[in-house]
Amino acid sequence: MRLSVPSVLLAVTLAVSGATVEKRQAATSIDTLFKRHGKVFFGTAADQNRLSGTPSRHLVASSTLLALTSSSTWAIPSSSHYPCLLLVSQWAVTNGKKIRGHTFVWAQQLPSWVTAINDAPTLTAVLQNHITQVMTHYKGKLYAVDVVNEHIVSVFFMTAMRFALKSLKNEDGTIKSTHWTQVLGNNVFTIAFQAARAVDPNVKLYINDYNLDSNNAKVQGIVKLVKSINANGKLVDGIGTQAHLSAGGAGGMQAALVALAGAGVDVAITELDIAGASTNDYNTVVNACLAVPQCVSITVWGVRDPDSWRPTTNCLLFDANWQPKAAYNSIASILNTGGTTPPPTSTTSTPISTSTAPPTTTVSTHPPARRPAVRLSIGVNVVE
Repeated sequence: MRLSVPSVLLAVTLAVSGATVEKRQAATSIDTLFKRHGKVFFGTAADQNRLSGTPSRHLVASSTLLALTSSSTWAIPSSSHYPCLLLVSQWAVTNGKKIRGHTFVWAQQLPSWVTAINDAPTLTAVLQNHITQVMTHYKGKLYAVDVVNEHIVSVFFMTAMRFALKSLKNEDGTIKSTHWTQVLGNNVFTIAFQAARAVDPNVKLYINDYNLDSNNAKVQGIVKLVKSINANGKLVDGIGTQAHLSAGGAGGMQAALVALAGAGVDVAITELDIAGASTNDYNTVVNACLAVPQCVSITVWGVRDPDSWRPTTNCLLFDANWQPKAAYNSIASILNTGGTTPPPTSTTSTPISTSTAPPTTTVSTHPPARRPAVRLSIGVNVVE
């Protein structure tokens, strides 16, 4: 989901004990099973519309992680209004959930009053003030926040060959040239993380990016950046890999997670969707996370296929009728059997028949730079 301006996304985690949840759309909670393996949550992205209506609220009510965004926090200088955040944050607090935030330093969609600032002291003060206001407003309520998003180079070349277009990606691992880095240099990252840490010493601070799906140059670049930021004291607690995958594209995930963990921080899969939603691809990703101790969570980027940012690819775990697909059931099966991949199953949406809690849902607000649509939304993670 793309925002009209960079904003803060919040995600919320449900403390199952003592919480009242509604009827589920799946018989087994993969979040509950995932936690039995020592992980923090298994979530699913959604927007503010998932907070009302049936059956959407059934998924949200049983979630561990709820995410929301504020599209207006960068809209005017020194803004102290959080209209988009309030609805979801209040719902989260009422339902006993934790909140995950996203994002402060992003390369895209900055308002003109920010891009008009070309002197370092002023831009530094503006960024610090923005982070301080938002973090203070939610101090003690945040589980984690993506402080920096999509700042490692991604170059796309389109080449015509025999009437066909091929997309060639060059991820060279260097830092993007953005308004932030042009004015502040790479110091912008330390400035942002220090500002967030100064307000809340307990929140998990993340850097998040896409195409970190194999042990490539971009993975090495973000590891190098994190080590540099943490050289004089730990500021970055985790790296988020978005994991927007093509069919058959999950094979490099475990090697990527191992390499990312080499930065000495936690790793989270933050925006997972896989074209075709094959059981093998989803199993491969889940098994990769299970195999890497530093991989703490998985968030799927949407609940139902029609709600995805790429709806024609059928890339999510629930179909249009809110029924869990074969990949969902297969994930539940491998989590029940200790993380081994079971034989392939059919692609029909038939729920499994155990009686644990429902799936985890995560809410997010924007896709990586290459996503086409611009959407303003509040995200919700369903986790228990």
